[in-house]
Amino acid sequence: MAKAKRVTKKELKAAVHQHLEQLGFRKKGKGYILEGELTKDRIRTLYEGARHRRLYDEGQLLKKHGHLLVASLADGRTVNPARVDPELVQVFPESPEAVLFRLATLFWSVPVSRGFGRRLRFLVRDRQNSSLIGIFALGDPVFNLTARDSWIGWDAQARKERLVHVMDAYVVGSLPPYSQLLGGKLVAALVASDDVRAAYAKQYLERKSIISGIRKSADLVLVTTTSALGRSSMYNRLRVPEGPQFTQLGFTKGYGHFHLDGDVFAMMRLYLQQLGHPYASGNRFGMGPSWRLRVVRAALEELGLDSDSVLKHGIRREVYALPVAANWREVLQGTASEAEPLTWSSREIAEKCIDRWIAPRSKRCPEFARFRVSAVCDALGIPSLQSDLFEH
Repeated sequence: MAKAKRVTKKELKAAVHQHLEQLGFRKKGKGYILEGELTKDRIRTLYEGARHRRLYDEGQLLKKHGHLLVASLADGRTVNPARVDPELVQVFPESPEAVLFRLATLFWSVPVSRGFGRRLRFLVRDRQNSSLIGIFALGDPVFNLTARDSWIGWDAQARKERLVHVMDAYVVGSLPPYSQLLGGKLVAALVASDDVRAAYAKQYLERKSIISGIRKSADLVLVTTTSALGRSSMYNRLRVPEGPQFTQLGFTKGYGHFHLDGDVFAMMRLYLQQLGHPYASGNRFGMGPSWRLRVVRAALEELGLDSDSVLKHGIRREVYALPVAANWREVLQGTASEAEPLTWSSREIAEKCIDRWIAPRSKRCPEFARFRVSAVCDALGIPSLQSDLFEH
């Protein structure tokens, strides 16, 4: 096995500077500041490096299995908006559905995380034509989320004890032509369906925690999610009549490491390995989701840079909450021990979403019917796929 090339402090510092400068950051003292307005197009640009890296890494998957995605997409003319009939298909590891899920995530402007800890993934198919409406996935929530914790009324101890009742929807969206019909709102609402609650109960209720070894009741009472590109058009006013209700809680702090991905991150990790730093190989199960953040921070500090200024990208994502139990607050505040689930079938949710969003949209924007699968066939397997065909 070839020995990895060494990287010097000077080389890494130059690479970080060049990368940040290309993204629009300007050097200021020992740190950097991001100049200009953070429009959605600008945010997509900040993610381009990470997205292209993901497409490159998955190139063989696209080449070998891209036909699965093509076969799962629908020409617009085959979709009758009034008859959209979603079916939730749970995705299990090493299955054809898992391959299709991975393929679909590649077309988001923001690269999709693989998730960590508990994880439930679903395809949403339309029974009328067997085509893919969209996808969503739930995983363990981040531990510190100020907007969520303040809204619930948690202190640090309460959060530690009862975060197990919360999951985070870390990917939610629809594919064309359903994305042109506001299908993302339907997919998001389906997160609260009975199918998801049943799958969660079967997989996680009363299971022993792998890390703590403690058996704990894990009734799911709340799902959180955050927008990808600043303010969200998909979750905004997403309240199904007599059905799932998304509540906007506030914003994240605009802080993170996504813009230091790909080759720059690899160089940072290599540099820390050369120094014998423990974070360089700390991506083991149980180390938590912030390992990459710790690597970036440690490397920047070794370079003598102000890590806080570099990590402050300024993209403040909207935080939303979706209660899935009538007594969600009581469970999360510790005054109730058993959840009282809210029950909505996927068909019931779909009917209300069709009336509220999909049917009216189809009349205002009939061009959805002109979408052809051939529009994306030639793009499969190359990084230049037009991601604005997809809803984020």
